[in-house]
Amino acid sequence: MIRVLIAEDQSMVRGALAALLALEPDIEVVAQVSRGDEVVPAARDTAVDVALLDIEMPGGDGLEATAELARDLPAVRALVLTTFSRPGYLRRAMEQGAAGFLLKTAPVDQLAVAIRRVAAGERVVDPDLAIAALSEGDSPLTTREREVLEAARGGDTVAALAQRLHLSPGTVRNYLSSAMGKLDAHTRAEAVRVAEDKGWL
Repeated sequence: MIRVLIAEDQSMVRGALAALLALEPDIEVVAQVSRGDEVVPAARDTAVDVALLDIEMPGGDGLEATAELARDLPAVRALVLTTFSRPGYLRRAMEQGAAGFLLKTAPVDQLAVAIRRVAAGERVVDPDLAIAALSEGDSPLTTREREVLEAARGGDTVAALAQRLHLSPGTVRNYLSSAMGKLDAHTRAEAVRVAEDKGWL
């Protein structure tokens, strides 16, 4: 049996996935969590083979959970399942050590096949998203630009951002300006939106 953990913050989706996978003769859902920071402890406690991870969850997202699994429980294979068809998310998931990346719009039988393939040591990626990721290229943002842009999501003032990031206001302005230029954005909000759409934040 392939032992599976489902990490999904929406209880209805989580329950539906568990019910559908329970119909598979060789797959057993042994753990369900709703937060990113519950993934590694639950995976360790239940000795799972595959962790099915949503991207957006409280307590740390699926990409962070993927990285933690790769570091702490490398035998557990992470399969990211998301509604977001953003090439940047795929790239980041693979960089964090994910074994697979599928969209929630995929048919259920395709998910079961993906779980089997990932458990067998293969990589499984949505083909359309893989093509888009290759054509999109890498994020042009530096690590620091991405951090500052991420912090700017809430619309805080430059002074507030500077205080939170332990940087001078001038440095924060420089990083924001540089990020906006690279993303061909006229405002901070537009830069955030572009980076989010591409999965770079």
